[in-house]
Amino acid sequence: QVRLVESGGGSVQAGESLRLSCAVPEYIGSYSCMAWFLQAPGKEREGVAAVAKDGRDPSYADSVKGRFTISQDNAKNTLYLQMSSAKPEDSAMYYCAARVGTRRCTLRQSDYNYWGQGTQVTVSS
Repeated sequence: QVRLVESGGGSVQAGESLRLSCAVPEYIGSYSCMAWFLQAPGKEREGVAAVAKDGRDPSYADSVKGRFTISQDNAKNTLYLQMSSAKPEDSAMYYCAARVGTRRCTLRQSDYNYWGQGTQVTVSS
């Protein structure tokens, strides 16, 4: 399996913004799904946002809806997660993920088979 590479994590104050990036191998073609997941210490990995690689039909977890935006620049082979109005409960390791062969893009971890190593986000009060 190929690996994705996340970057852009760091520490911010509550209410501030942060943008995460994910370098996507060109092996991940147009008929694919891309997603972001988070995992807080001691908790299960959770879906945050997902989108077809062509940018259509983005979906979001209720906890981030209206604050986070998933997008992509396929010319740069990069997936983004724009995190706005950050909250302390957003603190987690963030992972990008991909699945080829479908545009039915879910927030279910088991539906993805390409993963990055994660980038840490810490939001302070």
